[in-house]
Amino acid sequence: MPRTPIEITIPDLSGQRAVVTGASDGIGLGIASRLAAAGAEVLLPVRNVRKGEAAIATILQKHPTAQVSLRDLDLSSLASVAALGETLRAEDRPIHILVNNAGVMTPPDRQTTADGFEIQFGTNHLGHFALTAHLLPLLIAGHARVTSQVSIAANSGSINWDDLQWEHSYDGMKAYSQSKIAFGLFGLELDRRSQANGWNITSNLAHPGIAPTNLLAARAELGRDKETVGRRVIRALSDRRILVGTVETAQLPALYAATSPDAERGGLYGPRGVGHVGGGPGKQKLYSRLRHTEAATRIWQVSEKLTTSFTW
Repeated sequence: MPRTPIEITIPDLSGQRAVVTGASDGIGLGIASRLAAAGAEVLLPVRNVRKGEAAIATILQKHPTAQVSLRDLDLSSLASVAALGETLRAEDRPIHILVNNAGVMTPPDRQTTADGFEIQFGTNHLGHFALTAHLLPLLIAGHARVTSQVSIAANSGSINWDDLQWEHSYDGMKAYSQSKIAFGLFGLELDRRSQANGWNITSNLAHPGIAPTNLLAARAELGRDKETVGRRVIRALSDRRILVGTVETAQLPALYAATSPDAERGGLYGPRGVGHVGGGPGKQKLYSRLRHTEAATRIWQVSEKLTTSFTW
């Protein structure tokens, strides 16, 4: 029996420019498609051009008049992040919506980015931290809303301050949780700093709950040659409408957080269902790990030192 679709209303976004990372497939593709359908010009920064072209074809098949285009970006390389920032600043057009959505999860063994960072911390957090900084003038010009995609994993674990790169005792899931805690702290600190400095940027957080997304799919670049057992279980539950969400519902919290006039700055948006793992989007209580402003200031300062190609 098919599910009754869960829908949200997205306002008219005509004249707005949106950037969505991780939009070549999965949740990100759905977010980009919905933003384009609402009239926004949507940029898809992608690492894999072939997948990016397929994503644009998918969007245009559904929305033939959509304004969508590709840009090059590898979030695991600070040089690539800086290059995209330079490209978009040269275009000199305000950005009104930034959805920091891309991510990697639990590679089978410890891997590092081009800059030597543990790959989850370096991609999920530091890559987006640097990207947002490089785009700051355009975000200010657009009075932008920045929505950063965290995870229910940010509600467990901690930041391994003594070994941020997990060089001494690697645990992929704990490292993933750390990356999402750090990223969430960044998103909240960005909003505080925006208010203090008059940047006119609104920053909030979203999480997709649990759904059969591509995070745990086969990913050759991570050394994962087949989907995980966990993804097979999640897909089976999703297909049977048991507890978890779908790829379609998993898009909605970030879409709501990024576009709704009712979405609040500094808020966390996720599914409203049991355990916040499925269902329609709504505001929820900040995870305990995200409530400490001292930790947010600390991770901001550490991230500045690790990504030294710019000045906030």
